[in-house]
Parts: sequence; C-alpha cells; structure tokens
Amino acid sequence: MLELAILGFLGEGPLHGYELKSRITRLAGYARPVSDGSLYPAINRLERAGLVSRQREPGAAAAPRHTLSLTTAGRAELWRRLREPAELDVTDQNRFFTLLAFLGQLADPAAQAAVLERRLAFLDQPASFFAAGDRPQRAAEQTDPFRRGMLVMAREISRAERSWLRAAIAELRAG
Repeated sequence: MLELAILGFLGEGPLHGYELKSRITRLAGYARPVSDGSLYPAINRLERAGLVSRQREPGAAAAPRHTLSLTTAGRAELWRRLREPAELDVTDQNRFFTLLAFLGQLADPAAQAAVLERRLAFLDQPASFFAAGDRPQRAAEQTDPFRRGMLVMAREISRAERSWLRAAIAELRAG
C-alpha cells in the first residue's frame, strides 16, 4: 500500500519528501500516520529498483531538499499495479481505497472497470465479522448490541459501495 501510494502521488508530479509524506498521511488517515522509518526505506527501495529518481536542490534553510519523481519504469510499474492489483489490494478496504485514489491515472476505462468488477465480486460474497460454524452471522442474529452495530454499519457501507461500483462500471463500460 505504501509503495503504491508513493508511485501514485509521484505519478501526479514531482514532490519533496515532506509533501509526499503529508499526502500519504492524509490518504491513510491520521489514525495511521506514516513514519519516516517506513516511508524513506520504501522510497530508497523504489529508487534502487529504478522506479523513482531523486534530484537534490538547495533548501530554504541550510539543508538541501530532495525532489522525488517517477521514472519511465516507475510509471509503467504504477500502471501495472493499477491494472493488475494483488488480491489483497482488492479485498482489503484500506488497500482498495489507496488503489482507488490512483485508478484515474490508468487511461484505459476497460481496465479500470475490470478492477472495479473484481471489488464488486468480492463484496457480493457472503461475509461477516462473526460466524456460527462456517456460516456468516447476520446482524439480526447477534444478541450483543455492539456486534450487531458493527454488522449493521458494515452492511450499509457495503450497500453504498456496491451501488457506486455498479454505476461506475456501467459508466466506464458505456464509454
């Protein structure tokens, strides 16, 4: 998720490390801030792989600043990850939202629709936080009001997401 966010934001244009960190933090939410200890090693891995380049500039103070940019290979890798996301990128809501944030950079509406169709297929499968044996439990079956609340909220969020996905897929398929 972190590497996709780095590639995605740099796909929109060059950024300084601090600005990149701020954008990723806003996307991920302040409940999960991005630490320098995870961001900069990820940037370094992407740079070593030839996907990101770093240009040194004089800073406003004494320290020089580094501007990060996507390379041609980095843009190709971003598009590949958007076109062919890993299963977890489709099934995990946080990871899917990161994917969704950058899916507009993929210029092919059919490929965009295919990603959304994978998410819709996942959401259409019966699921629950709780089970009775192998069978997912419904909200009405929960005696605990807090667990019932979790299931009610999840059901409504899933309905809204499925509705949006169907409309977006139809729009993309219509051209």
